[in-house]
Amino acid sequence: MNRLVIMTVGKTHSGKTTFAKALEKELHNSVVIDQDNHAEFLHDYYQTLLPKQGPNVIKYAITRTIVDYTVNETNCHIIRCNSNRNRKSRLNQLAYYHEKGFTSILVTFEIPTHVLEERIAKNNRSKNVLRVASTFEEVLTRQENETNKGDVLVPIEGEADYLFVIKKPDDIQSVIGKIVNLSQRVGV
Repeated sequence: MNRLVIMTVGKTHSGKTTFAKALEKELHNSVVIDQDNHAEFLHDYYQTLLPKQGPNVIKYAITRTIVDYTVNETNCHIIRCNSNRNRKSRLNQLAYYHEKGFTSILVTFEIPTHVLEERIAKNNRSKNVLRVASTFEEVLTRQENETNKGDVLVPIEGEADYLFVIKKPDDIQSVIGKIVNLSQRVGV
C-alpha cells in the first residue's frame, strides 16, 4: 500500500492547522502530526525541561518519536502540520519519507501579509507554543525577514512528488479534493 505524506509550508496564521484538520476528515486513514501540540504539551507538563536557548531538542524528539511510530507501526497517511520553511530540513524529512515508500506532497501557503496580520489581530490562539517570541506578531515579523534568505525558501517544483499552492481560503477545498483523488489514484 502506498501512503502519502503531506507537509504544510507557511507562515504563522496562514491556515496550515485548519487545512490539516479538514484534510484529515476527508483523507481516510490519516493522522495530523502538529509540533504546536507537542510544544503546548511540554509547556503544560514539562516546562523545566525546555531549553532556555537554542533549538527545542525535546520538542523535536517527541515529534520524531510520533513520526517513527506512525511510519513503522501503522498504515496511516501522515499530515505534517508545521511551518516547514527551512529547505534543508524539509528535504531531509522528505528523503526519510521517500526511503519508507511514501508519496510526498507539499502544500505551501502563500497568503498575503496583510491577511496574516488581520488573522493574528483577531485570533486568541494560545501563546504557549511560543518559546523564542512573545507574540505571533513577532513570529510573523521574523518569518517575513527570513523569507528567501539563506535556507528559508518557498518550495519549488521537484522538492516533493506533488506541490500545491494555497493563496486564498477558497483554494483549501480544491487542494483537499486533489489530494483525496490522488490518494485513490496511487492505490492507497
